[in-house]
Amino acid sequence: MDIDLILRVYPFFIEAAWVTVQLSVLTCALGLACGTLGAAARLSRLAPIRWIAAAYVSVFRGTPALIQIFILYFGGPQIGINLDSFAAGTIALGVNIGAYMTETIRGAIISVDRGQTEASRTLGMSRAQTMRKVILPQAARMMIRPLGVNINALIKGTALVAPISVIELTYTAQRFIGSTYKPFEMFLLAGILYMIIIYVVGHGIKWLDRRAQIV
Repeated sequence: MDIDLILRVYPFFIEAAWVTVQLSVLTCALGLACGTLGAAARLSRLAPIRWIAAAYVSVFRGTPALIQIFILYFGGPQIGINLDSFAAGTIALGVNIGAYMTETIRGAIISVDRGQTEASRTLGMSRAQTMRKVILPQAARMMIRPLGVNINALIKGTALVAPISVIELTYTAQRFIGSTYKPFEMFLLAGILYMIIIYVVGHGIKWLDRRAQIV
């Protein structure tokens, strides 16, 4: 293993890791927004809204994220949507993971004992008050770990934007392989940095989960 080479290219991988972190944060925020709206739509009393939400989940969970990225980045200009590679990757991955988060959030909400909803309504609470004050606080505790799994998958999934030339870890590894012909060292370095990012995020999720169980 060429340690000298790793030390020379290491700064470039650190910059790429920061891009991966930024991409992960923005994608996660978009995914949570889509997941929240999607779960609300899936639980709506209006059938057309439920059907639209179900179609969203089916389409984006049923097709590869890479294809969705290609459609938005390469196909978008044909319908007037011109995005740079970072924006296209962020939006495509965010909407994709949002479909998974939709089911995670919905599952946590419907797992709360139905009797609590009935008791709240008996006490005179409206449906919105029951959801806000009774259901969501309990569901939030149950959805932390599953959402953490989604987020870890998302971080690893950021590698899918490499084919559209977002300069994140995987793209950087591929670029240096072309000039150094050292795939083992380049992918090893990228893999270690991915592991560090996921390790930090994983500990943050565990801390949040412990705090939620105490409250």
